[in-house]
Amino acid sequence: MALYATAASVLAGVESRRGSIKGLVYASSFQNVKQLYALVCETQRYSAVLDAVIASAGLLRAEKKLRPHLAKVQRRVSRNEDLLQVGSRPGTASQVPRFVRVNTLKTSLVDAVDYFKRQGFSYQGRASSLEDARALRGRCFLLDPLLPELLVFPAQTDLHDHPLYRAGHLILQDKASCLPAALLAPPPGAHVIDACAAPGNKTSHLAALLQNQGKIFAFDLDAGRLASMATLLARAGVSCCELAEEDFLAVSPSDQRYRRVQYILLDPSCSGSGMPARQLEEPGAGTPSKARLQALAGFQQRALRHALTFPSLQRLVYSTCSLCQEENEDVVRDALQQNPGTFRLAPVLPSWPHRGLGTFPGAEYCLRASPETTLTGGFFVAVLERVEVPR
Repeated sequence: MALYATAASVLAGVESRRGSIKGLVYASSFQNVKQLYALVCETQRYSAVLDAVIASAGLLRAEKKLRPHLAKVQRRVSRNEDLLQVGSRPGTASQVPRFVRVNTLKTSLVDAVDYFKRQGFSYQGRASSLEDARALRGRCFLLDPLLPELLVFPAQTDLHDHPLYRAGHLILQDKASCLPAALLAPPPGAHVIDACAAPGNKTSHLAALLQNQGKIFAFDLDAGRLASMATLLARAGVSCCELAEEDFLAVSPSDQRYRRVQYILLDPSCSGSGMPARQLEEPGAGTPSKARLQALAGFQQRALRHALTFPSLQRLVYSTCSLCQEENEDVVRDALQQNPGTFRLAPVLPSWPHRGLGTFPGAEYCLRASPETTLTGGFFVAVLERVEVPR
């Protein structure tokens, strides 16, 4: 009963905007945080249907002391999907596979695959199409056809308690989220800036590509997120990263520490409209207000313009987990207009099926991702490269 009561309290807190699901779950005194988080997320996911079920059953009229949120979490059916009417079942977002990046700083792809096979998983080899990933069931898994260290498991696979994950050998990271570091592709020995770095999955990916040789300067303003990031990087075996609790916009491009920086990854704060989990935690995140979009886009434009002023910069990746044109193509177009003849969009992954919106010439070189078109979370990526050699 304590589980249901705590879940009801968290739901009430989310509804009254006292915090996000994750924040309220971790702030609760309930011991099994994972179980509580799962229950709250599932209840939130089916909230509208549960409201209808409770109303039609007259449950609150019959039980005067029963709180509405407690009624939701206690409503039992054999499967959550049984709550949904035909035509309103979970969309493609709920069918996105579980992507697992093998952390090559600690293990190899071969060793990771062998470990899963010894645990009774069935390795199906390299996928040849999205349909291969869509058809995964049970304990089968695949190698992604594009990213060489990315494994693909069925959507409901939970690896949070897996020993390889706890040891930092595996990173649970959506495929679209792996694209920024993979497309930046800094060679070992390079100096890289990760401008808005927390929570750190992309930073650890950069370190793996660098083979811990070179330097990553990682910035973030949130001290709490940086502390969590430091733990993540330590578990992942990252030793080439320098963390700084600092606003990237305040970092001077003329500082001699960054004179060798040729690569920048800029993944700034965004609306999160492409993230199904964010939409669960923050109702309405999928359709941010015009005022919020303007504020976010203003910051994103300033950050991208600032990043392009680093004198030795050769290649930059700009990415968001947003679906909104204002945060994506519009920001890139603004940066290119501010730097005519200096930077251009690099044509990347020509076979990628979902391209940028045709709002300006060359926008087709940008990449978009979505559950429907790429079987990933919603994402946007643009790769900018310098046209002229810096003097």
